[in-house]
Order: sequence, then C-alpha cells, then structure tokens
Amino acid sequence: MSIASMRKALTGVSGVPVTAYDGGGEVEPRITAKVYARVAAAGIHNIVAAGNTGEFYALTPQEIRIVHEAAVAGVDGQAPVTAAVGRSLREAIGMARDAAAMGASAVMSHQPVDPFAAPSAQIDYFCTLADASALPLVAYVRAEGFSVAEIVRLANHGNIAGIKFATTDLMLLSRAIPAADPNGALFVCGLAESWAPTFTAAGARGFTSGLVNVAPKLSLAVHDALEKGDFAAARAIVGKLEPFERMRTKFRNGANVTVVKEAVTYSGLDVGAVRAPGLPQLDQQDREELHRLLRGWEAEGDIQTQPDRQAVKAAG
Repeated sequence: MSIASMRKALTGVSGVPVTAYDGGGEVEPRITAKVYARVAAAGIHNIVAAGNTGEFYALTPQEIRIVHEAAVAGVDGQAPVTAAVGRSLREAIGMARDAAAMGASAVMSHQPVDPFAAPSAQIDYFCTLADASALPLVAYVRAEGFSVAEIVRLANHGNIAGIKFATTDLMLLSRAIPAADPNGALFVCGLAESWAPTFTAAGARGFTSGLVNVAPKLSLAVHDALEKGDFAAARAIVGKLEPFERMRTKFRNGANVTVVKEAVTYSGLDVGAVRAPGLPQLDQQDREELHRLLRGWEAEGDIQTQPDRQAVKAAG
C-alpha cells in the first residue's frame, strides 16, 4: 500500500482486535482470524494486528507472527492490515520484514518501554525502523516529555504514515500539527472514542478503537459525526460508551483488555482469558454490570453477535 493510501485509511477508525487463546492458554489462530474477519466485515478502515488490545507485550515474537498471519487471513483484503511490531530495534526490524513478506499493508511500532529511553532516542528508534521498513510505518507515541521539534522530526519522515498520539498533552499536539509538514504524517487520536472529539478539535484525524471488537457500529457512528463536524452528536455517542470505557480503566488500565474480551465472549466468540500481567477475568460484580450494558446495546442493535451466542452464554 502506498503511503498516501495508508494516510487516507488512518483518517478512519483503526481497530485493534483481541487475540484468542485456547483452553491451554495458547494462541488460537482460527478464532483469532474470526475476530479479525468480523471487524473487517463491519467496515473498519484500518485493522491493527497485535496492538495493545491484542496483548502485544504478553506474546512471544513467534506468537506475534501467528497473530499477524491470522489477521491477514481473517481480513482477507477487506481493509489494510497494520502489523504491530516492537521490542528491541533489531527485533522490530525483523518483525517489519516478516510483516511485509506475509502481505501486511503497514507496520505500527509500539513505543519502546525501556526505562532509560530518552525522548530524542525514541524518535531515532522510530525513524531507524521506518528507514528499514519496506512498509509505511505508524509510530505509537505514548510517553510524555517530547519537544515540538522532536515530534515534527518524526512527522516529517518520508516513510512514516501516521503518529498514533496517545498522551493527553494536547498543548504538544496542537503545536506540533501546524509546525509539521502538512503533507507528512497524519496525527491520529490514540486514546480511542472517548478522546476523539477533543483530539479532532486539536487537528488530529481518525482514532484507534478496541470497542470495534464488539460494537463497531458505535465506533463508526462517532467517526461519522466527527467527519461531519457534528461534535454534539459525537459527544452523545461517547456518553453512551462511557460505562464501557470507564470499566476498562480500572486497576490503572489493568482491566482494559479483560473488559473487551468478556464482551467478545458474550457476543459469541470465546477468546479466552487475558494473560498476566493483565487482569485475567472480571469479578462477578463487574461481569454482571458489563452484561447489563451489553444487553442494552444488543436490544438497540449496536453489538455484533454470533449465531451460537446463546450457547456461549449458557456455558459461561
């Protein structure tokens, strides 16, 4: 995919599917591919394989490859597949080469988690990876402390399609966007639907989403409202999502993927528990609260379900 086409896709919703595990805790590629196929069929514009909602840091490099392969198979050309890479720079370069060979459209680099990572050196990490990648790169910026000049250097790199901006430093975002080359990387809201209206007002386009795993219609409705400049409508939908998103933030975001996986299982695809160090399962009270919310969404036609959902629910 050309970098221009990738930037166009990034103006939409970048969905991050979960990774399914079998009863023994191993990656289950068949169910994982089904999750990706369902998200693609919903019309999500860009699909990120092995992102944070896909438990990137709980997977081995070989398992990440399995997830990338399942994603490409499940999406089956219906949308771009952006393969998430990371860890050491050498590992990330190797993952990017593998992603290109298996037919991914782009790669997304997770931010380095080294405790001694310096801001300017993190930009070097992203740029070096972009230099080595045959595919356009999306840089996932989560840390604080970057200067406008550093973010602009990243945005102006010729092979960086977008910056997934995932901090609440809106002053930095609002200063970096006009300072960067307007033909350079697209700034994307990396904090999902809840922050999308605010980021859009600051000049970002598109947003990431874990909600697409179960309620892509709501994600797309937020996007449609923002594309029309209807911030009131977008805020109204975000208000509907708030209980779900707030539940994900419990335990300093430790329940983030757990809530999504429980919702996917409710909808008819048993994707297994979350691996440590994430919260493995919701407690009974939170599970019941989540199911009440999902029943409401189901009644309104907002969530995707599988034909065998009742059997899955009965087993749970």
